[in-house]
Parts: sequence; structure tokens; C-alpha cells
Amino acid sequence: MFAEERQQLIAGLVAESGRASVTDLAERFRITTETVRRDLAALESAGSLRRVHGGAVAADRFSTTEESILVRTVQKQPEKLRIAEAALAFVPEGPSGSILMDAGSTTEALADLLALRMSDPSSARAVAEGNELVVITNAIPIAGKLAGEPGIALQILGGRVRGLTQAAVGQSTVEAAQRIRPDIAFIGTNGIHAAFGLSTPDPEEAAAKAAFVQSAHRIVVLADSSKLDTETLVQFASLKDLDTLITNSEPSPELAAALTEAGVEVVIA
Repeated sequence: MFAEERQQLIAGLVAESGRASVTDLAERFRITTETVRRDLAALESAGSLRRVHGGAVAADRFSTTEESILVRTVQKQPEKLRIAEAALAFVPEGPSGSILMDAGSTTEALADLLALRMSDPSSARAVAEGNELVVITNAIPIAGKLAGEPGIALQILGGRVRGLTQAAVGQSTVEAAQRIRPDIAFIGTNGIHAAFGLSTPDPEEAAAKAAFVQSAHRIVVLADSSKLDTETLVQFASLKDLDTLITNSEPSPELAAALTEAGVEVVIA
């Protein structure tokens, strides 16, 4: 295979998945890591990708890049639905208990499934008010999906609403999160990395997520494969803060080792 042909394939792989590691590319194309690095350098010079430690990311993928919730909702829908279905198994079956749902497209998918489960007329989960599953969220779309659903006592954490993510953020959101202790928090993330942990581009959203992680008894992270091995601007949790990661593909060897060391259960949906 000519170098130009290989480089075109590498550029396509990075564009499709968002990132690629030097070691994975070396194994895939049966070349040395030094050759991979030369290819990545050439592709970066051509503007086809951006080199990072251990590999490369898409050219438009920066630590502050953040798409709107409306855009993210239609991306990777089958993968996010599988992740949400796996996450639903963690929600208490009975009416008692409390969960916190962070803002995000995958947690929105979980909210849709939860609404269907709770409104099923053949299910014993539709119970009288006062004996309900408490659902706490800072996400306007999630609140809209779950408001009025039988068997759910909905609580909204207030604050300034970010238009991009439709999530309440700010000091009031953080303080409200510090006063609660839900059984489980379902957390979204823009990146999960072996060394950097969980991160998101916006400082205020990071502060809210950090408060959520500290508030709940159990932390379940929902992250599709595009978030794996990714770092964005602001860290809000370390891997040791997590209990479970639900994703749609096997983590890279480096991330898998870090998750194992941190004692994180990994569920592949």
C-alpha cells in the first residue's frame, strides 16, 4: 500500500470515529509506530486531522468544541438507545428510591424509556402519588419528558439555563445538588480519558456535574464510543469517582486498564 493511500484511509478513520491511537493504527496497517507518526504529521500539515498525545483527533475537535443538544440527539441514535436500555436496568424496579439524571442526549434516551416503563398500564409501577420514584434533573428536555408521568415524583434543580445544552447550571444548581443524596446518578460526559478522567467543555456545566458526582451514592456514566479516550477543557470527575460505565464498544487497552484499576464496572451495550 502506498503511503498516500494509507494516509487517506487514516484520515477517513479519524473523521469517522473522531480519534485514533498510534498503536491501533500501527496494528491495523501493520506498520511501525514511527511510520504512523510520520503519517499523522503529514495529515496534520494538510489540515486533515489534529495530533494529540498518543494519536490524533478530527481536525475540528478541540477541547472547547461542543455541539448543541438538538444536534447530539440525532447522532449515534442506535448506540445511545442501547446504552439507555442497559441503563434502565439500573433504575429501581419498585416505586421507591431516587435517581438523578444529568443533561445529555443519552440520558434523554433513558428518560424516554423510563417514561414508557412507568406509564405502562399493565405495570404495577404506576402508583399513587406519595409512593413514587423520585427523579431529579437539571435538564429541561428530561423534565418535559417526565413531567406528569405516573409513578414519578419529578424535581427540577434550578439555575441559569444554557441554551446549547438546555441544562440548568450555576451556583444555585451546585448548591441544590449539594443538599441531596440520590441513590443513583446517571451522568453524561463529553470525554472519558485514562489520565484526565471525565470532562466537559463548559466550566459551569462541569461544576454542576462535579456536584452531581459527589451527591449520589452510586454513579453510572453513559457515554457512547465517541467519548472514549477523549479530553475536553474541564475535568469534573476522576475514574475513581465512578461505579459503572455503560458504553457501546470496548474501551481501548489503556482506558480499560485504567477503569479496571479504578474499580469501575464496564457494561457494553
